[in-house]
Amino acid sequence: MGRRSRGRRLQQQQQQRPGSAEDGGKRNGAGWEGGYPEIVKENKLFEHYYQELKIVPEGEWDQFMGALREPLPATLRITGYKSHAKEILHCLKNKYFKELEDLEVDGQKVEVPQPLSWYPEELAWHTNLSRKILRKSPQLEKFHQFLVSETESGNISRQEAVSMIPPLLLNAHPHHKILDMCAAPGSKTTQLIEMLHADMNVPFPEGFVIANDVDNKRCYLLVHQAKRLGSPCIMVVNHDASCIPRLQVDVNGRKEVLFYDRILCDVPCSGDGTMRKNIDVWKKWSTLNSLQLHGLQLRIATRGAEQLVEGGRMVYSTCSLNPIEDEAVIASLLEKSEGALELADVSSELPGLKWVPGLSQWKVMTKDGQWFASWDDVPHNRHTQIRPTMFPPKDPEKLQAMHLERCLRILPHHQNTGGFFVAVLVKNSSMPWNKRPPKLQGEPAELRAPVPPSPAEPMAGCTSNTSELESKLAPGISDTGAVERAENVDDSGSKRDGVCGPPPSKKMKLFGFKEDPFVFIPEDDPLFPPIQKFYALDPSFPKANLLTRTTEGKKRQLYMVSKELRNVLLNNSERMKVINTGIKVWCRNNSGEEFDCAFRLAQEGIYTLYPFINSRIITVSIEDVQVLLTQENPFFRKLSSEAYSQVKDMAKGSVVLKYEPDPTKPDTLQCPIVLCGWRGKASVRTFVPRNERLHYLRMMGLEVPVGKKREGAAAVPGAASPAEPEDGPGVGSPMEPEDRPGAASPVEPEDGPGAGSPAEQEDGAGAEQEAGPNASSGGDPAEAGLPR
Repeated sequence: MGRRSRGRRLQQQQQQRPGSAEDGGKRNGAGWEGGYPEIVKENKLFEHYYQELKIVPEGEWDQFMGALREPLPATLRITGYKSHAKEILHCLKNKYFKELEDLEVDGQKVEVPQPLSWYPEELAWHTNLSRKILRKSPQLEKFHQFLVSETESGNISRQEAVSMIPPLLLNAHPHHKILDMCAAPGSKTTQLIEMLHADMNVPFPEGFVIANDVDNKRCYLLVHQAKRLGSPCIMVVNHDASCIPRLQVDVNGRKEVLFYDRILCDVPCSGDGTMRKNIDVWKKWSTLNSLQLHGLQLRIATRGAEQLVEGGRMVYSTCSLNPIEDEAVIASLLEKSEGALELADVSSELPGLKWVPGLSQWKVMTKDGQWFASWDDVPHNRHTQIRPTMFPPKDPEKLQAMHLERCLRILPHHQNTGGFFVAVLVKNSSMPWNKRPPKLQGEPAELRAPVPPSPAEPMAGCTSNTSELESKLAPGISDTGAVERAENVDDSGSKRDGVCGPPPSKKMKLFGFKEDPFVFIPEDDPLFPPIQKFYALDPSFPKANLLTRTTEGKKRQLYMVSKELRNVLLNNSERMKVINTGIKVWCRNNSGEEFDCAFRLAQEGIYTLYPFINSRIITVSIEDVQVLLTQENPFFRKLSSEAYSQVKDMAKGSVVLKYEPDPTKPDTLQCPIVLCGWRGKASVRTFVPRNERLHYLRMMGLEVPVGKKREGAAAVPGAASPAEPEDGPGVGSPMEPEDRPGAASPVEPEDGPGAGSPAEQEDGAGAEQEAGPNASSGGDPAEAGLPR
């Protein structure tokens, strides 16, 4: 009876709901709300607060509030990392955007997307289409599928316009060491990675990005975002940003403190600039959030300034409009830096961007509406909630010298965006507390150099490691000249060479997953010579940068990092918790020894690896690429005569398929393509993830329906579909970690052994069943029940 009565109640609710079958399924004027009551976009306290602070220019208040009540436009960014960016832009402008002309959805005319005027090279676009309409409108289905597929491939990022600003103002170059202090979910991090790889002809830039987040689960989302770009120069770590450890690197045999050239400090905030997309903020907003977050924001910014190199640049940003989280943090940081930091004038760096200058005067308001103009006015019982750093400096000369007007506040009504705040800081000298003499044995606590306190230390010893390093600075030595003596800090006596394990379990008890170690391949490892011979690797190949994620048993996956990140890993394994680093370049075959090499190439790292490979390369035409991407196992004869002559005498095994554009044929694809493949007895196949396959086909002007299988795939028992590409003989799909038993997390693409990933099962029975009955014996796609 209980089940029936629940069913009747549910039926009655559906009949009473507006927009149901009773009114012919018509949607109300609110549009796409699904019949739920609309949240009232009113908050009198919010309006009173910001009108009093005068953050909006005179006469613009109504436009400001009107913009906040409108839904946020959808924006997308074409990644400049790959050389395919121009091709994607060409495809968007000449195909998808043209199809949107004169289109109406629910009586609303669809505006053709327009480029953001201030973003370089027309690589960022905005449209009046909300995400909800994009998902649900049948007329926009093809455009939505394109966005989803290209986002998964890492070629497009759907990112809010204002969040693109901080990485641009960071002005990063390929040789810069970059720290992203509060990185998740990772859209800004991907921008920084793109900047490192500005020159695609350089597989290993000198710089790197260390992306940090305090939330262990969000770190895996960060890994997922970063993995799409396939860079060997990214490391994801898990620390409280306010006490992130000071790292060290080996420089000519001595340990030196690592200082960063660029630091992005996009701190946690109350988020009242996001009201257009997070409409809950309307009813939940109060000044209490800002008052509670101010201290943490200041500690994070201070820690960032400490780790910045002299002459380096740090960008502080929030998606809040509140000066307590914005100018108050900057003013306090500048005051305590005693001239070591200054605000940079970036007014001309993004032409076309509209902004208003930072405030130089503001007041503090409690959640119940009580105002305080200075710290002297605050009663004693409020001292725990309101702090002196929340007020502007009293001294007018000191205040003027700070140039707070150089801060940028972006208001929603100026360019139809969210609200945002950015400040760019440059470091002229070391922070004052880093110049003080080191503490002596038994020195009283009150005489020691202050260390910013942390609200919560996720790792025991986090602050002690920092103070231990800083205490070894000689009197008067600037922090950029700090040198760690190897004998004083060498804590690797009990470790094996090249093994970078996680911190001791005692330090990790507040964290989530325990990560596998990072083990660099020894110089004399017998595993490497067959690989070097099979692929005729160039002598310049940096084999010392190869690593695995296991210390025991067969090495199933080989990853690669840049030389600089290898240095960081080897010297800091006890200081930091690394979630992920490196790019997968080789995977073990079940029967690889039969093909002279136990390892096949991985598509994820092929653009990094390709410059060093001198053998197993097949040059293909644009027609060959189309055949390889649309047919499951094309015979050699289906390829062009040039490709056929290269492949027919080649030994079985992993191959590189390279397409070079023909500049004399401008109508054809004008970007190079490198694919991983397998040369069987009589056929060739590609090992390319589904979304990447669709990407290449779109760039060639072909539109493949989402559900369509590659030619010949449907008739093949046990063959992988395009959505789940069989990624090597006897190996399961790399695209489906979340669908496999024991998978760690749907957003955790790390597939090193022990991480609960496909690598654990690659050589097991489950993998054999997926790849076909004969996969384990022959390893040839043509033999594994696939067409010859």
